[in-house]
Amino acid sequence: MHPALQGLITIIVGVGGCVGYFYFSNQFLDKVLFPATGKNAGHNINRANQVRPWLFLFPALFALGLYLAYPVVATLWLSLTDRKAGGAFVGFANYRQMFGEPKFWEAVQNNMLWLIVVPAFSTGFGLLAAQLTDRIKWGNIAKSLIFMPMAISFVGAAVIWKLVYDTRPVDQDQIGVLNAVWLLFDGGPASFLLLKLLPALILVMFAASMAWVIYQVVRPWIRPEKGHRKTGWWAVPLRAVLAIVAAWLIWLSLGSLVSLFSARLPYGAPQTWLTIPFWNSFFLMAVLVWIQTGFAMVILSAAIRGIPEETIEAAVIDGANPFQIFFKIKVPQIMGTIVVVWTTITIVVLKVFDIVFAMTNGQWQTQVLANYMYDKLFRANDWGVGSASAMVIMLLVTPILVWNVYNARKESR
Repeated sequence: MHPALQGLITIIVGVGGCVGYFYFSNQFLDKVLFPATGKNAGHNINRANQVRPWLFLFPALFALGLYLAYPVVATLWLSLTDRKAGGAFVGFANYRQMFGEPKFWEAVQNNMLWLIVVPAFSTGFGLLAAQLTDRIKWGNIAKSLIFMPMAISFVGAAVIWKLVYDTRPVDQDQIGVLNAVWLLFDGGPASFLLLKLLPALILVMFAASMAWVIYQVVRPWIRPEKGHRKTGWWAVPLRAVLAIVAAWLIWLSLGSLVSLFSARLPYGAPQTWLTIPFWNSFFLMAVLVWIQTGFAMVILSAAIRGIPEETIEAAVIDGANPFQIFFKIKVPQIMGTIVVVWTTITIVVLKVFDIVFAMTNGQWQTQVLANYMYDKLFRANDWGVGSASAMVIMLLVTPILVWNVYNARKESR
């Protein structure tokens, strides 16, 4: 059968089936279950109107249950059984085996690193692009170029960036852009400025920003404001976790600063960037930041344009400079949108698989949870541990989804 004819038949059957379901179910409800005749006509009409919305929602609820709820339940059951033993129930043995594997903790550590870096940089670059492109004449062209990576699949983007990181022998021309740039450095003043001093300044600025985050988190405990609205009990452990994470990032930044100045860089030799432990994860993250920046820019640009002009004009009259207007007028008004963008990218990061699979396949200490799950399910054929890792990913994603839905409903009110 010709594909065009097959598609046409599918459309006709699909649309016709939907129309037929709604028509005949409606007739069955009004004519058979609750007929609007006799002494109970009024009561039947009310009952029919109560049932009718659920009747129309049934196909969607059934599809959601079949394609979402059932796989979750089935995956949970698989994580508690041993397929090699005929599906015997083994309790949490698969989880204990998973927690005992160093590769799992490597994946967890890398996922946490991705969660810290990718949403922050994607949202930050997107916010910066949204603000700057609205102030230039060719802003729409710039937005189109920044948004263009969103049209590329993750695998396609991984192939493009794999060519950027490509390495050839010393006696051959380097087709990888990064190696071509790297070979220009020879250890002179320019090398010191660009490869040591500039990264050191970035690390210092990052540590300072984390210190500012700690101050903002603990400020309500040190200097409680009068008339400040009390928050729920959950705010205390959340603030404590944020402060601990920020302090750990400061320690990591300062340690990297020492390592940066003490390291002897191999000038003149092409590098296999994707095999350098720890740093190769950042090279992979650059791909996702490149893709998600366009998404963040589009959403945040719409939010910035929705800010009332009166507030900005009042700030200008009061003598506020552009930085004060941006950070104290615009950002607070779009903070809800920033949080939604941040959490949406966080969900993408927790499920990241394509980029790691296509570029390193989890080798050289770049393993992530989704790739670990794939390896266990389809390479090791260990359905129990693979399903257990899938449940871990779901448990990590669920609170963020709930938070996103809560914020969306709060904004709609």
